[in-house]
Amino acid sequence: MRIIGDGFLGRNLATAFGDRFPEVTALASGVSSTSTTTSAEYDREAQLLYGVLEECLRERRRLLFFSTASFAMYGFPEGAAAESDPVRPPNVYGRHKLALESVVRASGVDHLILRLSHVVGLHQRPHQLLPTLVRHVLAGEVTVHQGAHRDLLDVRDLLHAVGELLAHGVSREVLNVASGHPQPVESVVTAIERRLGVTAHRRTRPGAPAVTRASVRRLRGLVPDFCSTGAGATGLDPADPQQAYLERLLDAYLPYCTALSGDLAALPGR
Repeated sequence: MRIIGDGFLGRNLATAFGDRFPEVTALASGVSSTSTTTSAEYDREAQLLYGVLEECLRERRRLLFFSTASFAMYGFPEGAAAESDPVRPPNVYGRHKLALESVVRASGVDHLILRLSHVVGLHQRPHQLLPTLVRHVLAGEVTVHQGAHRDLLDVRDLLHAVGELLAHGVSREVLNVASGHPQPVESVVTAIERRLGVTAHRRTRPGAPAVTRASVRRLRGLVPDFCSTGAGATGLDPADPQQAYLERLLDAYLPYCTALSGDLAALPGR
């Protein structure tokens, strides 16, 4: 696999696949925050994509493109949002990703578009959700938006899905890749506090329930064991799969996020 980008996704893809899938180019570089408003960052990602598409056409390569299954694409639908549902992205990030999806589909390049929820794992950047929550809990104060939920996806489950989809030649598809278990952010904070043995002061901002649930029905039709037995998963407790998934994430990545917080605190000026 040729991987463009050496950040969170790029490093995990490189570790998982190495020389496998030599005909695939994975574009793992671009705007990484749904709150970005700087037009230059969106322009850079678009120009990068255009160049990669030209290369894939010339060399007859398959493009693996990562989009978003977050609020930025789907907003807060009443049910689980399917890939074929009409979408009206509510912010610049979602509109940008949807536009790039259209460019990929119209390019003539063999491709696979994966819409990702909030992926969690090793090599994550400090500004992403779980490292941020851990850092704030350790600092003694965390701001929580009442009713806010996030679908946290174990990067191991993402890599398992990618491997299965590519191995079976799935192409020219747009697929949601999410855990299917949106977590209340308040519950995530509570679980972090319990494991770290600390209690942070919470600044709670009032709000209505805010849940984005992406349907993974199509993905599970192609990867039946997605989020159940793949890539190091231990299976989910059928009695409470949402809590079981969160506990599995914290088992795997809380030590890393805690160490990352310590590294940041040691930087000059901290």
